[in-house]
Amino acid sequence: MTIAAAFATLALMTAQVDPTAQVETRVEQGVLLGRTDEAVTSYRNIPYAAPPVGALRWRPPQPPAAWEGRRDAAAYGAICIQPPANGDPGVGPPPMSEDCLNLNVWTTQAAGARAPVMVWIHGGALINGSGTAALYEGDDLARRGVVVVTLNYRLGRLGFFDHPALAAERPAGEAAGNYGVMDVIAALRWVKANIAAFGGDPGNVTIFGESAGGLLVNRMMISPQARGLFQRAVVQSGLGRELQIPLDRPGPAGAPSARQRGQAWADAAGLTSAEALRAAPAETFLGPAPSFANGDLNLIDGEVVTETVEAAFAAGRQAPVPYVIGTNSAEFWWIRPTDRSGYGLIDDDMTWLERAEAADAYGGVAAFDAQVVTDLVFTEPARKLARLHARAGHPTYLYRFDVTSAENRQAHGGASHAVERPYVFGNLGILPYPVEDRDRRASEAMMGYWTAFARTGDPNGAGRPEWPQATPEGDPRIVTFGDTGPFVEAQPFSRRLDVLERFRERPRR
Repeated sequence: MTIAAAFATLALMTAQVDPTAQVETRVEQGVLLGRTDEAVTSYRNIPYAAPPVGALRWRPPQPPAAWEGRRDAAAYGAICIQPPANGDPGVGPPPMSEDCLNLNVWTTQAAGARAPVMVWIHGGALINGSGTAALYEGDDLARRGVVVVTLNYRLGRLGFFDHPALAAERPAGEAAGNYGVMDVIAALRWVKANIAAFGGDPGNVTIFGESAGGLLVNRMMISPQARGLFQRAVVQSGLGRELQIPLDRPGPAGAPSARQRGQAWADAAGLTSAEALRAAPAETFLGPAPSFANGDLNLIDGEVVTETVEAAFAAGRQAPVPYVIGTNSAEFWWIRPTDRSGYGLIDDDMTWLERAEAADAYGGVAAFDAQVVTDLVFTEPARKLARLHARAGHPTYLYRFDVTSAENRQAHGGASHAVERPYVFGNLGILPYPVEDRDRRASEAMMGYWTAFARTGDPNGAGRPEWPQATPEGDPRIVTFGDTGPFVEAQPFSRRLDVLERFRERPRR
């Protein structure tokens, strides 16, 4: 056979082989038609709740409808209504729609295999993001023997909102305000009822999320309605001491309740009745954007979220599950304590002596200005929650992500907010700089720790440094993901975190 003929034969054989295969899987609602590609089967756009439109806008998620025949699960569904994409690779592709309560599954398992399940909750300040972004595709994690789920939940005022007119028509005892939180709980209920069909173990579910997704993991940790729906939790840059506003009573320092805030916005928009609120186009509720930092989206509703995360952990009322929590080394490097961004109120609250003590702990005013917002919003709260969870007697693991690149155009001297996400999913092509061995080592380590934790509640395993559990007191020993690989160290910068802890916990003026 000539070389030309050989290539012709090879081309014909290649053309006759479809790299994907269709797979049927039955869930409670009906039959799904998934796709297998390179040994990973994926199912996209699976409805876990009814579309929250019309009369269901600002109502708790309702069960999804069944369907006849086979539902094609090859393509992603719509992402939830949100502002235009801001460059974050975690936003995901359009279209947008209120009909967005869908989830996606990746698996290499046969039905009934009872593999560990990892449910990802995306970030985006509770106003943007989705579970459909290429950043969060679960193929690489699934190849490590876990079943991966990503999901969408209602955002902004469509997900976190109340108004006196809505309250007046609400059935007694119905949860309100935290609709995005309720969506996540509904998705976890769907997972518990259906994940065995994908080879997952409904009794071994790990929830993990970053930024607002990490915040929602903490909400799951304290929500009575989420109890028993997951067995492990991972919080990546998930805050912990954020301002939370009561639904129907004044907030800290007499701040308006969430309901009063909702009425003020609606009055300005000319929407004064429940009928008008539900009839308005969804895009109406995008502007002006609600403030995450000022508590507009962080609600204590009394049913789903009954108290602050900090109060629940301090009292030992959080879920008694193994817990990983950590932050990046230069999260909000661009925000200074004097900025009026919602996070920059430290100058207004700190006395001159407190600020002088903090600056001394940082080694000078310049370092204080560059690093204090990262520590105040992320690092100190993570250490606090880790200590409190360990004090309750639960396995707790604390980490710090500090992988950097000279090619990174952002001059922050550390790992900025959200940059660890591609490492966790193995999707390093999303990184804003060339992928090097440093990045591959970090990703291999993080995926190894995360999937081991999902499997047993202990992240440790052969080939990785032994990750010690956090302790209730003293400097916890942590795993730091650095440029040369992961290593164990005592919590760095403890002195400055101690100063911030005293500042955060002193009686407020």
